Amino acid sequence: MEKIFIAACVAIIAVLLLTKALPGAGGKRASTLGAKAQTAKTSTAEFAAGCFWHVEDTFRTIEGVVSTEVGYEGGSLSHPSYADVCTDRTGHAETVRITYDSTKVSYDKLLETFFALHDPTTVNRQGLDVGTQYRSVIFVSSPLQREKAEALKAALEKSGRFSRPIATEIIPSSTFWRAEEYHQQYYEKERGER
Repeated sequence: MEKIFIAACVAIIAVLLLTKALPGAGGKRASTLGAKAQTAKTSTAEFAAGCFWHVEDTFRTIEGVVSTEVGYEGGSLSHPSYADVCTDRTGHAETVRITYDSTKVSYDKLLETFFALHDPTTVNRQGLDVGTQYRSVIFVSSPLQREKAEALKAALEKSGRFSRPIATEIIPSSTFWRAEEYHQQYYEKERGER
């Protein structure tokens, strides 16, 4: 019996030593959607800030982000395609859904990143991209997320950091429609990182 116990302990230790670290647990990039890490406490956040390729790429570098996916949210058409959304008639915004380990990164940090990575004062545009699909939106899924988003938006307005009023909408999460596969981690694919 003692030999079986020792053999079992050795086997468990060997498995632990040979197991690779989970993606997103210290690397430069979050895991892909298909390889979700098991973490102590995961939460989700959804942001629209122009073309979702850049937004997703930025959030994937943040320590504590477990996975990301891009899609469409806030519109009226069920199962929209990229072509549908580009007509500027569906009401959807190009959105990034972020799954994060809240013991490693706070929602506040994600909000700060969101406001830093785009111009939140432009209505229905980011740079040369024009249309409602490029608007600035924070999709909130809880009263606490709403409170934090509204507080940071008000603080930024008061700070004078932006010369124009912040146009970012803060609205409840709705159905998130996952975008076509070629849009997922687009910049990483283009750089040959995947």
